[in-house]
Amino acid sequence: MEESKKGYIDPLIVAKLSTMLLKARFVVEGFIAGLHQSPYRGFSLEFAQHREYSPGDETRHVDWKVYGRKDKYFVKQYQEETNLKGYILLDRSASMGYKSKGITKLQYGSYLAASLAFLMLRQQDSVGLATFDERIKKYIPPRQSKGHLSLILDELEKLVPSSQTGINRSLQELGQYTKRRGLIILISDLLDEQEKVLNALKYFRFKKHEVIVFHLLDPAEMELPFTNVLWLEDMENGKRVLTHPQIIREKYKSVIKEFVETYKLSCLRSDIDYCLMDTKTPLDFALGAYLARRKMLR
Repeated sequence: MEESKKGYIDPLIVAKLSTMLLKARFVVEGFIAGLHQSPYRGFSLEFAQHREYSPGDETRHVDWKVYGRKDKYFVKQYQEETNLKGYILLDRSASMGYKSKGITKLQYGSYLAASLAFLMLRQQDSVGLATFDERIKKYIPPRQSKGHLSLILDELEKLVPSSQTGINRSLQELGQYTKRRGLIILISDLLDEQEKVLNALKYFRFKKHEVIVFHLLDPAEMELPFTNVLWLEDMENGKRVLTHPQIIREKYKSVIKEFVETYKLSCLRSDIDYCLMDTKTPLDFALGAYLARRKMLR
């Protein structure tokens, strides 16, 4: 399988694959193949028992504390963790349809959601999907079966951006389905009222859920790199403004920085994992962030 020059999984390469299943498999299998060089190695495993060392066993699994007590070599055996229930909440509002070049935020978010679902089911976890704009449009409850993946991928395959954003309301609706402790994964550009969004996320932490936020932005949304006079249009309400980027660039970048920092700091204070990603970010970066949070669940 082809990967990017740095060995990471380029979203543009993923976009060329024909089906969502191929995209998810490409990302996850490429990520797993690189785990031997990664600090995330072994996060999906938990200790089960000891057995006596046999020639050929990897010495990194030797339990040196047991050796100190018994003067014999024993290795740790592990089993997959199977009790996690995950809810992936993907923003499909109109603003997610933006791209300056490459792929849209919604395409990127769909590949990310598909890869996370594929990985979680591979780990024998339960995973569900909710897609939303002003409110939840489709809800697929968490399941653990192989056939369940097809339902999720089919839904992701047909997504198109629509309507305005209602992150707060959608999170509140999701709360009706999450009766037991689990992992909430929000994938969105977060272009909504910050205070309401953050309060909704904090509610899940209050209910003892683990929360990861993948904040997706297009590179142009972060830098405003344009050089000529242009119309700026709100993709959700249609309002347009004629401006010259050079006049507003510094102020714009300052506003975006404050916007991002507010989410970042508020999530940090509430023990919510926050990952800012633009649509050029390698997709395996997100899988590493997921596994880092998973380690904290154990």
